[in-house]
Amino acid sequence: MRVTAAGAKRVSTAALICTKAGHRPQLIYRVHLDRDPAKGRRKGFTETDYARLLDAAHQQLGAPTGDGTLRGQPWSLPLAKRVLMVALYYRTNLTMRQPGPLFSFSSSTVCRVIQRLGQLPAREPVSRPADTPERVWTVDGTLIPVHDRGMGASSRNYRFSAHVQAIMDAETRLVIAATRPVPGTTTDAHAWHASGLSEHRQGVTVPADGAYLNYGTPVPHHKRPGQPLPKGEEEDNAEHRKVHAHVEHVIARMKNYKILRDCRQLGDGLHHTVQALAHTHNLALPP
Repeated sequence: MRVTAAGAKRVSTAALICTKAGHRPQLIYRVHLDRDPAKGRRKGFTETDYARLLDAAHQQLGAPTGDGTLRGQPWSLPLAKRVLMVALYYRTNLTMRQPGPLFSFSSSTVCRVIQRLGQLPAREPVSRPADTPERVWTVDGTLIPVHDRGMGASSRNYRFSAHVQAIMDAETRLVIAATRPVPGTTTDAHAWHASGLSEHRQGVTVPADGAYLNYGTPVPHHKRPGQPLPKGEEEDNAEHRKVHAHVEHVIARMKNYKILRDCRQLGDGLHHTVQALAHTHNLALPP
């Protein structure tokens, strides 16, 4: 069946539901993606991206295939609607009570769905870009307002926030890794040093801004007192700004999901949310 509008990118899905007495029904499906090259760059989260996210959820949950069975009390809400509920929660940052009437379920069911499915994309391994002799990654940190007093701190954005670092590929804009949250008063350099992200960058150039000075990353040249920068250093700084702007654009795009503007998750909830949205961002990138 075709699930997209006329003239848009199409996804064909073939599904078969198998039932057996005393067992949970099994769904066997195949998704056929259009392999034609895109005429223009896609914007937003399309049906194709949703199908990939749904497929990843099936794999994480153990897609029922072959003669295997899934035991236990089945969900009354189909997997597609549960994934849609999680995506809606991340995108709009609604409370647990608000999505319930949209799906005709109680707030406790909504909470269980989000807690169960919300961390599944975070478990999906990141597909690292192909090794090339001149790979360039870039790193930056961002402040995320939180309600968990055990995680955040009063920060320079005048909010109670947590600090998260992210590494991305400067060419493909693929998010390589994201750190666990630290208090918002932690500087970029200290968060980078304590996170262990340096282990991901062996053999790769990772330029950063001036906050990472003396931590093994290329940083912009600084003016000496009373002297202008040489022309060569000015050109280096201009190229550096172009590369570093990519990670800022990616973080800004991830913050289109309003949950990163005021996160109410407790404990590891913010970490799972950042990982899930990083994986969702990677799925939305052009192949």
